[in-house]
Amino acid sequence: MSFGLIIILVVSLGYLSNWLNWRYLNYRFTHFMYYIGAFVHESSHAVLCIFTGARIQEFSVFSSQPHVLHSKSKLPLIGNFLISSAPLFGGLCFLYIINHVLLADHFSIAALTGQWSDIYRGPLDLLAQMRPWEWQMWVMVILFLNIGAMIGPSIQDIKNVWIVVILAFFIQSPILVQLGLIAVSLILVNIVLQLICISILKLYRILRT
Repeated sequence: MSFGLIIILVVSLGYLSNWLNWRYLNYRFTHFMYYIGAFVHESSHAVLCIFTGARIQEFSVFSSQPHVLHSKSKLPLIGNFLISSAPLFGGLCFLYIINHVLLADHFSIAALTGQWSDIYRGPLDLLAQMRPWEWQMWVMVILFLNIGAMIGPSIQDIKNVWIVVILAFFIQSPILVQLGLIAVSLILVNIVLQLICISILKLYRILRT
């Protein structure tokens, strides 16, 4: 499985997750969680701008379209790719720190080998570790509600480095593939939790009528 394909999966699933939030879970709480994800997302862009020599011209989180405007990176081609893909790695790093420091490594993901079966094996492994009577589960559920906004590169991010994304289809890097599959697993778990919430809300409305 190529890294380029995984990037497309992360972007597509991230947009599906965001759409579900805005279409069916359009509440103040989900808005608040969205902006937490957006802050991690845009901060990841900003940090890589600094590391690659790009000048930050505007940093906006609490707007209808969170974004970072920046000049071109001083590292040709690879610099812009690092900036555009930064939310994927920054978001995973943020969740790792929360799980390691706050939750004492309560959750773990089995080694993913880059096979197609990992797309469903990873999410199922995470879902099996969620137990409603444990507070750690609820912390992760809250964070999962904005995972699409947190780690999914935007369409504009992909447009900025479309040449590198095409080249990524020919990259066979086990480390990048494994990180990408972890991101896919997290977003899929998020979508499952969103669908459960949507179903409960619909059932509640039916019972009220």
